[in-house]
Amino acid sequence: MIPSIFALFAFLQLADPVEAALRATEAPKSARVAFTVELRSDAAVRVFSFDPRLDEAEQWQLDFAEGEDGYLDNISATWGGEAAPDGRIFPDDLRASLGTDLDVEDLGQAWKLRFKHTPSANDEAFDIWAADKLDATAWLSPDSGRFLRIDYTLPAPVRGPEGGRLFAYDQSYYFQNDPVYSLSLITAYTLKFVAGSAFGKETQQYRMRVLSAEVFFATPADEARFIATSEESGADIHQDGR
Repeated sequence: MIPSIFALFAFLQLADPVEAALRATEAPKSARVAFTVELRSDAAVRVFSFDPRLDEAEQWQLDFAEGEDGYLDNISATWGGEAAPDGRIFPDDLRASLGTDLDVEDLGQAWKLRFKHTPSANDEAFDIWAADKLDATAWLSPDSGRFLRIDYTLPAPVRGPEGGRLFAYDQSYYFQNDPVYSLSLITAYTLKFVAGSAFGKETQQYRMRVLSAEVFFATPADEARFIATSEESGADIHQDGR
């Protein structure tokens, strides 16, 4: 009986910060973000602003451009052409992606959670392919109950999903807490990979950094509903945080 009690106590200690961190990533559909973002490669920089409160033609704006990079421009055009570009600022299906088999290492100020990425309904073909190939690690602050970063790393070279060979792949998402509603936002993203074939290798790296972000709700009723639900669950909402 005693070992069972200790096991239950350890599980409850683990569950509280992880569950709080997951809840903070699950923004309601009525939550929106006006933001400014910098996209950068080794060859070019682009800065865009998005505000869903503006007329549709004015919502996604190019604020700054330097250098030439067709791939970066394709990424920008795809993002800006989405029905709700601010959806990428909120973590997507993280609860489903983490799954239930977590290897947790307590490092004091942060917990290191190793997991096998579980594809969700929103994952694209590459995400599904990568789930079997990449090592995944989430970093969590047990004090704040918020995720700090999630890393995906290729442990060994593999054949790429479209041929060729992928020698290295490192992808990271960085999180910050919204000061008003205590929702977790993706505020930076880095990707570096080395791919090649019989003709040689090529290294590419891309970075995204959110320069500013303002979270709001579609209607006052949506905001009131979110605040009431959050207070019922014990979430820490700072309405005067702006």
